[in-house]
Amino acid sequence: MQNTISSIPSGARILITRLSAIGDVLHATSVAHNLRRLRPDCHITWLVSPPADILLRGNPDIDRLLVWDRRRLDRAFAKKNFREVWTCLKEARALLQTHPYDIALDIQGLFLSGLLTRLSGAPRRIGIHERHEGNFLFMTEMAPDIPDRHKIRRYMTALQPLGIRPQDFQPGLVLRLPPELDGFAAAFWNCRGIEPGNPGRPILIVNTRTTWPDKNWAPESFGFALRELPESVQIVFSGAPGDRPFIEQTRKYINRPTLSIAGETSLTELAALLRSANLLLTGDTGPLYIAEAVGTPTLSLWGPTHPDIYGPLTPGHHFILSPHSCTACCKTKCRHRNNACMNAIRPEIVAEALRYLLFP
Repeated sequence: MQNTISSIPSGARILITRLSAIGDVLHATSVAHNLRRLRPDCHITWLVSPPADILLRGNPDIDRLLVWDRRRLDRAFAKKNFREVWTCLKEARALLQTHPYDIALDIQGLFLSGLLTRLSGAPRRIGIHERHEGNFLFMTEMAPDIPDRHKIRRYMTALQPLGIRPQDFQPGLVLRLPPELDGFAAAFWNCRGIEPGNPGRPILIVNTRTTWPDKNWAPESFGFALRELPESVQIVFSGAPGDRPFIEQTRKYINRPTLSIAGETSLTELAALLRSANLLLTGDTGPLYIAEAVGTPTLSLWGPTHPDIYGPLTPGHHFILSPHSCTACCKTKCRHRNNACMNAIRPEIVAEALRYLLFP
């Protein structure tokens, strides 16, 4: 083991830069966890942007959390307010330079994350091979490129220059819920007439929307799949406030009582509810990885992205990949403007998978 980690100095101060988004930040917790597992004496700082910071609070692998809101910078760029951009970057530099670092790992691969990593003052800065332009300009070295497409394994390459080998990697995401959420799920469900822990009445949480328009399955498809389930299944819709119209469209096709909690929970509260559920049905979006982190089984639907790139690596997760010829384009908007890949997923296939997973 000593030879594996010999290139990390004893007590090394290591900065991880991964600002967003929810799923990607949770993916990157594997880097911090394996680093902590293999070199427990290092000191790990993480630079993150809201709202993803809430998922890192209490993480036992992180010694210090630096929160810098990149959304303010993004708004300034959009308005071409370069004075505000400069102010945001100065504030980031001041935040980063409150503590010294020996090594900085850029797990995002953006021009911005590279710039922030450079502003940290770390003499050794390691970047990963991503598709973004210009990040390498701020790095002192680049991690080796690998043929494996999965994001987590690609993030883990940042540890290879430090002597941590691919075979040392243990998969798994880390999310620690705050103590004040103990008992939250039971009280929340009780107020809404949901019975947790009843094997005859499993709780199915359904997340109908994602931030990418072309990753969304149609409301009627969700409705057709869900209405085939036994009435004993307790169907709960989660999501953001803006998801409510789509949830209501879905519910019209089901013709049975369901519950919507969209907009009623924080990310950590949702995590507590997911931990008490039997299954999550979702597309490729943040709640999928929250569910993985808290140990809830999932059934996820894939079209423009692929589980070989983003899917959970731990057991208990099931995927339905679109049979359409045009899949895994990884584009935020469908170039054909018809979401053909997601529309090719048949509701009866999803219904069959749900019945099998809920009543094995």
